[in-house]
Amino acid sequence: MNYLSLPVSRRVLCATASAALLLCHGAGALAATPKDTLVVAWAIDDIITMDPGEAFEISAGEVMGNSYDRLLRYDVNDPSKLIADLAKTWSVSSDGKTYTFELKPGLKFASGNPITAEDVAFSLQRAVLLDKSPAFILTQFGLSKENVKDKVKPTGPLTLTFETDKSYAPTFVYNCLTANVASIVDKKLVMSKEVNGDLGYAWLKTNYAGSGPLKLREWRANEIVALERNDNYHGEKSKMARVLYRHVKEASSQRLQLEKGDVDIARNLSPEDLAALGSNKSIKTTSTPKGTVYYISLNQKNPNLAKPEVREAMKWLVDYAAIGDTLIKNIGMVNQNFMPVGLLGASKEMPYKLDVDKAKALLAKAGLPNGFKLTIDMRTAQPVQGITEAFQQTAKRAGVEIEILPGDGKQTLTKYRARTHDMYIGQWGADYWDPHTNATFVQNPDNSDDAKAKPLAWRNAWATPELTKKADAAVLERDAGKRRVMYEEMQAEFRKTSPFIMLYQQLEVAAMRSDVNNLKLGPTSDSTYMFKVTK
Repeated sequence: MNYLSLPVSRRVLCATASAALLLCHGAGALAATPKDTLVVAWAIDDIITMDPGEAFEISAGEVMGNSYDRLLRYDVNDPSKLIADLAKTWSVSSDGKTYTFELKPGLKFASGNPITAEDVAFSLQRAVLLDKSPAFILTQFGLSKENVKDKVKPTGPLTLTFETDKSYAPTFVYNCLTANVASIVDKKLVMSKEVNGDLGYAWLKTNYAGSGPLKLREWRANEIVALERNDNYHGEKSKMARVLYRHVKEASSQRLQLEKGDVDIARNLSPEDLAALGSNKSIKTTSTPKGTVYYISLNQKNPNLAKPEVREAMKWLVDYAAIGDTLIKNIGMVNQNFMPVGLLGASKEMPYKLDVDKAKALLAKAGLPNGFKLTIDMRTAQPVQGITEAFQQTAKRAGVEIEILPGDGKQTLTKYRARTHDMYIGQWGADYWDPHTNATFVQNPDNSDDAKAKPLAWRNAWATPELTKKADAAVLERDAGKRRVMYEEMQAEFRKTSPFIMLYQQLEVAAMRSDVNNLKLGPTSDSTYMFKVTK
């Protein structure tokens, strides 16, 4: 069978003989990757869907950022600045509730279909109507299945309005519209795939209907994501003909493949791997503080974990200093707050340290002098696994017996979102560059099992009526100084009472071959733009 007779997906993956060896026969077969192909080794087992109306995971976020456009983006060199994407102009009415957008003319989707205001309105409406995990980013503006078609609507071929229920800080609204859930999909293509009124949901889980610089050609769960240049893209075209993400879970395997030249970039290297690569002149690194925080959460449905003294005790059973000095050295910095440094109102207060005696006293006060048993769901990837095992050992010193339940990202996330865990260790990445994106840790307007909004506080059955009110007020405050103080106060209360053990803020590091240039890691998952990379 010749190359052109292969199915499209096979052609993408086996674009050259050498690429075929790399991708079809595993690592170690090559001395170099194809010149027109960027190969990235990354743990991508958290991906659940490729539908921007549902995708809410770190790896999927990066794919969305490279393959879908939205009205606006933020400037990765200065996240406080908004820049045009599909929008030509944008403005807000004097009462602060109606936002008007005009699109750039002559734009096309990857399919060749023109991009219109109807597509934009449909995309935002669709996200609300599907009501998947990220929908709250839009529904928090008063949008619902019942009213979204009245509140978000085209007013001309290239103009549309977006109406909110309250006069929010405009920067907050605009920043939310940079999120993946606000990605613009090709209405004509998506609706041609609709089955039983699902708005193309079943089809778009594994397919593509965007207009970004790269287009999705194939996703095989826990194996590969293949992206290809979109020649219809309105901006500067992708430097690479294709970008291939290979699922390589072990940091040591990523390092070995990078050293051999089997991959161009490695994304999950451990501190030890990074140190070992320091003397390799064929390898260089880049890093950036991410809007991503790692934490252990305690489900309040567990009667022991629901006790305030137990929640506090668990925070004294983490050896933050040892984790910072070893497991996250050069890839993270200890942070005991829900807000990553860099966002408005971030705090650097860190009151907790390993203190087994204090934890024991608190457990005794809670009526558990001999400790108790529980489980923790853990994605089997570093440094999460190392941190979990270290926590298991320090907790045992206070009589807390922790059984580790390992799984891949999809498994652990699915269980976590159903709030059927005891404890969960995971990460939260900012969806947009505004402090309200992390209010998910404190906001929970409805703690019932069938709640519409399911933020992180909800996932852990933590009822937060007062903190929810404070978060609601902060997002309406237009004075940046006053708003900063409000978030600082929320974090102070959160540190004392929450069922979250905040561990660290990610310092993302990527190691790459010396011929790879222009890789800039963005502060959010959807702002690392592989289409700008050259080699």
